[in-house]
This record gives sequence, structure tokens and C-alpha cells, in this order.
Amino acid sequence: MSRAFIPEGYRPPLSVYEMQRAIEFIKSNFQVNLGSALNLRRVSAPLFVDAGSGLNDNLNGVERPVGFDIPDAGKNAQVVHSLAKWKRLALSRYQFSTGKGLFTDMDAIRRDEVVDNLHSVYVDQWDWEKVISREDRNVDYLKRTVRDIVGAICETNDALRVAFPSLHTTLSRDVYFITTQELEDRYPDLTPKQRENAIVREHPTVFLMQIGGELRSGQPHDGRAPDYDDWALNGDILMWNPVLECAFELSSMGIRVDEESLDRQLHLAGCDDRRGLPFHKMLLAGQLPLTMGGGIGQSRLCMLMIGTCHIGEVQCSLWDEATRSACEEAGIMLL
Repeated sequence: MSRAFIPEGYRPPLSVYEMQRAIEFIKSNFQVNLGSALNLRRVSAPLFVDAGSGLNDNLNGVERPVGFDIPDAGKNAQVVHSLAKWKRLALSRYQFSTGKGLFTDMDAIRRDEVVDNLHSVYVDQWDWEKVISREDRNVDYLKRTVRDIVGAICETNDALRVAFPSLHTTLSRDVYFITTQELEDRYPDLTPKQRENAIVREHPTVFLMQIGGELRSGQPHDGRAPDYDDWALNGDILMWNPVLECAFELSSMGIRVDEESLDRQLHLAGCDDRRGLPFHKMLLAGQLPLTMGGGIGQSRLCMLMIGTCHIGEVQCSLWDEATRSACEEAGIMLL
């Protein structure tokens, strides 16, 4: 059974050829705006990492990485889920100074992803990371960075509408900040996803803060690995998607763990076994810079700005036959 949802009366907003032109425009334009807004330099990034390094993103701790052996190197490799940890190590190795950072074109495979309109086993995003001072590890600095990112997104969308006059997506620069506990208190009878839809329907651009820790209900709003974001200083950028009529996550980001918050979160998550991994030993010993960072979905951004209903319209992946048939019937080409 297909999980694809086709809105009534939906038609692709551009021809396949024009869609490719728009995707290229968004990607080239946005990375310039992002780099300028956050003082970032583009660097090359790995597709896979050493399985024993602790550098791969464990996501919610249950997803299986794609792995393979490299006989000539005597290593077992894992295709990355994201570059959350690798970027921090790279900032140290490349000797980036405070206030400067990097971004990458990240390609990942998440084999256990439940695929639907918004999710694919192939993940493409701009992964970014920036060196900060200890004095910058606060909510005000986090909010200021969020506003800078939203500004870069809106500038790209404005330029896209000039280049492609048939596209009419409007985005709000006005960011509404709310914590997951405040959101639960406001909508106690709704599920986490329903709460997101409710708040973003009211405020078209939202930064939902403090994701990962347990709420007063006894459950976290959503899962977060304990070894990259500080759960008190992180969040998701959500925008309203008028085509799918739902909250649309564009970015997961945050100020990263320091020694104290890593120690606490490893214990809370029952992940004390990670303390012996090379990356975690360096962090706990204070040998890595203090940073903040996140990922911004490339296909997600293209979906929102162009106005497509399915992620397969803007990226190449594999889909079940029921999804392909449903989209073909609706005149939707999955790449």
C-alpha cells in the first residue's frame, strides 16, 4: 500500500526540464546565501566513515547503517546517516577559528526510513558547523542564528520567484520561538506531529526548541541522539507547506554538547558504552572546539519553494510500485 498523498487537483508546477533548472537555481543560490549569513566555507565531505570511529550519526539509535568492508584498508566502513559529528572533528583538524565555520553537500543513505511524500532512503542536505565561544552557548545566540538561516531561505525564495514567475510560494521571515514543553502544555491532547501542525498553521515559520529530553508527559517530543546537540539548546525550523497543508521540517540544528552536557545526555539515553569511542573520548576530554551546527534538507527546500507534493519530484530514489502507480495516475513523474 502506498503512503503517497496526492492533494486533490494537484498538478506539477513545472515541466521536468524546468524543474531541473529550478532545482539548480535553488541549490546554487542558497549555499551562497547560507555561507554569507553564517560565515561558512564549503569543504569536501565523506560519503562513508570508519565504523569503529563513533563518527556516524546514530539518529534514534535503532536505524541500521549501510556497511561494507574495504579489504585494502583493513577497515569496515559505514555510509553516513549525517555528518553531525564528522563536521566538529573537521573544524578542529582544519583549524577553523571562532566565528568561522564550514558547510558541505552531504549525501546519505538511511535504509530504515519510512518513505512517503517527505521521506526517502536517500538524504541530501547542506550540513554546516561553526566554531563558537563558550559565551555563545545560550538561547539568544541560537535564536539569532535561526533568524539568519531563515533570512537566507527567504532571500533564495524571493530570487526564485523572479527567475521563475510561475512559482508563487511565499515564506515568512518572522520566526515564532516555542519550546517542546510549551507546545505540549498548549496542546496536551494532541500527538507531537499534530502539535507541530497546529502551531505552524498559526505561525507560518516556527523554531521548535529543546528536542530530545523527556517532557512532563514522560515522553520526548521526538528522538535526538545524545552526542551532538545539547537538548537544551537545539531545535527544528518548521515552515507551513501550503501544498500538503502541514508543518514542514527544513532543518534540525543546535548548539552542540560540551563535556558536561555530553556526560549527562549519554547517561540519560543509556548510551554510556559510547564513552570509549575515539570521538567521544576527545569530546569528554575537552579536545574539540565548541560548535553549533545543523542540516538543511536540499530536496525539502526545493519541494517547498517549487511547490511539489512529493520528494521524488525533486530527487532520484527508489519507490514501491504502489507509490509509482499512484503518482503516474496523477501525472506526477518520480525521478
